[in-house]
Amino acid sequence: MKNNLKTFVLMAGLTALFGWAGYALGGQNGMFIAIALGVVMNFLSYWNADKMVLAMYGAKPAGPGWLTETVGDLARRAGLPPPRVFIIETRQPNAFATGRNPQHAAVAVTRGILDLLDERELRGVIAHELTHVKNRDTLTMTITATIAGALSTLAHFAMFLGPRGDGQSRGAGPITALAMMILAPLAAMLVQMAISRTREYAADEGGADISGDPAALADALEKIGAAAHLMPNAVAEDNPGTAHLFIVNPLSGRALDNLFATHPATENRIAALMKIAGGH
Repeated sequence: MKNNLKTFVLMAGLTALFGWAGYALGGQNGMFIAIALGVVMNFLSYWNADKMVLAMYGAKPAGPGWLTETVGDLARRAGLPPPRVFIIETRQPNAFATGRNPQHAAVAVTRGILDLLDERELRGVIAHELTHVKNRDTLTMTITATIAGALSTLAHFAMFLGPRGDGQSRGAGPITALAMMILAPLAAMLVQMAISRTREYAADEGGADISGDPAALADALEKIGAAAHLMPNAVAEDNPGTAHLFIVNPLSGRALDNLFATHPATENRIAALMKIAGGH
């Protein structure tokens, strides 16, 4: 119920933001068009956001093998239906879960994480992602990622809507256009911050419980945290509103969006996991 309310409020707020952006760009008509676009985006995001995000990252279904079997085994331990399993062909080690509910969930891992971690550590990462599914974080996470991208696209339209050569305005003046260009990274930042960073601690704790090996996830986070920022993820850099989906921040730290952390400090997460391990 809490996550359903959070999702409703977030979708309503983003629709209102679409309306404001439309008004800034095209007056009352622009506002009505943007609100309509926001409603359509909310509808499409609810039913198709997982497909949009997976397609954005070029994720391909994983075939039969250890990875699919491990995801299925851990899902059973978590009391979940087995999610779909995808692989993203990027060198950056990372992973995320998506889907509107456990019955329509997917877990995606990068080629980099498969190459970097051993089987024990990968089990810890997968268990973390399955906890997001179990806690129904994935709907809110995926909707924010999709609509953040749409907001950024809308903001970039501002550069084409300045005054015409005859002095007549096509919608946005130069000041408004500049404001809308600034809106792009700020919109991404706002939706990222709408997802509480406490969910990562909860997913770490839940993942430790599902896998039964808190130290494995701690070891995985140490390796991923050290390697992720050395290997840029071009798609994430172009779509910073999706950063909060991943188990560690996929951004390089050069963009404005990185002034606002979407994840707790990796060392703090490791410390919390080792504390759990010490209690076992």
